[in-house]
Amino acid sequence: MSREIKGIHVFAMFAVGFSIIIGVNLTLATQAIRTFPGLETKNSYVASQSFDARRAAQLALGWDVKAGYADGILRLEIKDARGPVDPSLIDATLGRATNVSQDQTPAFRFDGEAHLAAAELAPGNWNLRMKAIARDGTVFEQRVPFLVAE
Repeated sequence: MSREIKGIHVFAMFAVGFSIIIGVNLTLATQAIRTFPGLETKNSYVASQSFDARRAAQLALGWDVKAGYADGILRLEIKDARGPVDPSLIDATLGRATNVSQDQTPAFRFDGEAHLAAAELAPGNWNLRMKAIARDGTVFEQRVPFLVAE
């Protein structure tokens, strides 16, 4: 015995299907906002007032910054025209680009060539958001992306 599909049945199927799609989208959007708010600065107008001067001072240092990871060691190289640089202070946050749950603060030590820190990193893309202060007091800020191979 076959049942006849009526308009109410078709409507119910569409309603249930779209309810599932909308529910999943709302859940994913909520999780995305909770794990990464996207806030870089509280007041972008105030931050922009000194941006050009800070950028010019930072570029005048002539620093080339690279980060890498191998064998449980995070390596941060800061070089200028004369060679390796050891700033008076390095404040850094190591984490993923998409969430803050794996963020950590590496404790760097300078070995004469690079700044090294022990870290346990899973394979994938990582960011080192660093702030260093040069010996002359110039603040140097940069996001240094790098890849940890599998």
